[in-house]
Amino acid sequence: MKSLLALVIATMIGLPALAQEAGDPPPPAQEPAKPALDIRDAAEVTLEEFLWVKRLLIVFADTERDPSFRKQMEFILERPTDLIERDVVVIVDTDPANPSAVRRKLRPRGFGFVLIGKDGVVALRKPSPWETREIARTIDKMPLRLDEIRARKAAQQQEAR
Repeated sequence: MKSLLALVIATMIGLPALAQEAGDPPPPAQEPAKPALDIRDAAEVTLEEFLWVKRLLIVFADTERDPSFRKQMEFILERPTDLIERDVVVIVDTDPANPSAVRRKLRPRGFGFVLIGKDGVVALRKPSPWETREIARTIDKMPLRLDEIRARKAAQQQEAR
């Protein structure tokens, strides 16, 4: 049985090489890599470095094993494009024993997340997980985001002319 399994594995490894012969067309080019969601540890950042540049979604918990923390991160990773399109950096802090500057400034209790606009103002605090879609809707109501949307539409109209 083991020799049969080894034969199957060896055959599978060799097949791609056999399929590509000199006369075959090259494989299609891969799509360009999509931008990845920027997720950082709170110990490595300051809030000031993102002022007027990025929005911040800061996720706090007392441990990485916190079910609410896990659920929030699951929501974030399910729809990262919603956050990427809105210039969001996710900052994670799960170490209350060694409080980061971010934790000292925002003073969370247990699990929670804080959404901070590009202007540095806290726009939302929640003690339970929210789906990324709901976070995106909140961002889309912020004045600076509304300005960004208007500017993008104006640029698209200029290109269409």
